[in-house]
Amino acid sequence: MTKCLRTGMATAALLVVGCVTAGASGAQVPTGDYARLANCPFTNLVVEGCIHSTTTSGSFKLGNTTVAITAATPIVLQGGVGGSDSAGNNFFYSAVGADTLSKTKLAVPGGLVGLLPGALIPPSAANDVFATAEVVGQIKFNAGAFLGSNDPALQLPLRIHLENPTLGPNCYIGSPTSPVTLRLVTGSTSPPPPGTPLTGSIGEVGLSDDFGIFSFLGARLVDNSFSVPAATNCGRSPRDVPLVTAALNAKEGLPSPRGRNAAILQGDTYLGFANAVRANAGP
Repeated sequence: MTKCLRTGMATAALLVVGCVTAGASGAQVPTGDYARLANCPFTNLVVEGCIHSTTTSGSFKLGNTTVAITAATPIVLQGGVGGSDSAGNNFFYSAVGADTLSKTKLAVPGGLVGLLPGALIPPSAANDVFATAEVVGQIKFNAGAFLGSNDPALQLPLRIHLENPTLGPNCYIGSPTSPVTLRLVTGSTSPPPPGTPLTGSIGEVGLSDDFGIFSFLGARLVDNSFSVPAATNCGRSPRDVPLVTAALNAKEGLPSPRGRNAAILQGDTYLGFANAVRANAGP
């Protein structure tokens, strides 16, 4: 395998160019250090880079509620990147054989009692409420901004599924047409009041022995400049939905304007050249 390495941290920004020349191989399963990138769609030749990111700490604040992310409830983002738009954002390609964004259920503090007035909670209702983020649009990744910039490194259009029998099966914050769009940075944010700046970090930077994978351990991506739409379709029956939805939105302060919400995602990110992943695929 022929390898090339450019000097300095600019190497990572050139991830999607593809710096490693792959040998011929019909195998489809990456091995060794590349096993963590096995769900990257690397067999698609338009994919030039592979991403695997695990968030193990941080939080989401949407309106009046903050939901914690912990090592026990990690969120995994994985897939491939290739091509770019006019702003230099690389298009994101879905993972294969796994979810692009893991369906991690995060416990909502206070549960149902924290979201609704007691009059709307059935006496025998389970209290636990879980929030799950789901991708509802095109993810974008900017390798250059990821290296430490106030420009978005990762753009995630999401909806949040609130799960509890009393809320019904279709209780969501955000939708495909009105998503919660995170524009996460490793630099500093500039939110409107009452928000105050948050600062991210690329973490501790490492490079695999064959120069095919960059690691960013403890990377921190932040955003508190996004708005959050109102929740919709919350309730067990058509009769319940208007009351339950209105009560939940009132208690949670939804819709919530920019400066009142925040996302802090911290964990380990691995960026690999797709050609290197292909070259290291084994039976």
